[in-house]
Amino acid sequence: MSWSQAVEKTVTGLGYELVEVERSAGGLLRVYIDRVPGHAYPTGEHEFVTVEDCEAVTRQLQYVLEVENVDYARLEVSSPGLDRPLKRPEDYARFAGQVVQITLKLPFQGRKKFQGALHPATEGSGWQLIFNDGKVDQVLDFAFDEVREARLVPVLDFKGRRGKGAPTGSQSAGETDGGQQQ
Repeated sequence: MSWSQAVEKTVTGLGYELVEVERSAGGLLRVYIDRVPGHAYPTGEHEFVTVEDCEAVTRQLQYVLEVENVDYARLEVSSPGLDRPLKRPEDYARFAGQVVQITLKLPFQGRKKFQGALHPATEGSGWQLIFNDGKVDQVLDFAFDEVREARLVPVLDFKGRRGKGAPTGSQSAGETDGGQQQ
């Protein structure tokens, strides 16, 4: 079994998806994992990979890589991040409806990079990217093998703490809910 097969078998055996593996010349082995939707994890029902997930995979990989006699200097296990790469057709299906950025292998109408909502093609087995060119919505039809790179576009919500004790816009930093100055 090759080192990459050992990594994949270990990660998937623990119930995670192997997103990507990088091996650098300096001996760094970097493994990106993601949670599989619908799978129950001992660390709870979080949408994203937790530190505990990374620790569990790291411990198991250290053991497996030692048994397989894989030479590496450092092992890093992490989530794929908010801008997760889409590597397989299954990734496209999982993240349909999300905003993605794709880079085509060959230019289309003078450009290779497009950003928009990913959807299955209305006809056939391909995909569509619905984007706005600044004037109107456009639809780009493409096949999986025409894409060089695809990534999720991070959606950040800095208003997520509202209602959890954070001051609202009508309160100054020194006020409490009662309007009393401290």
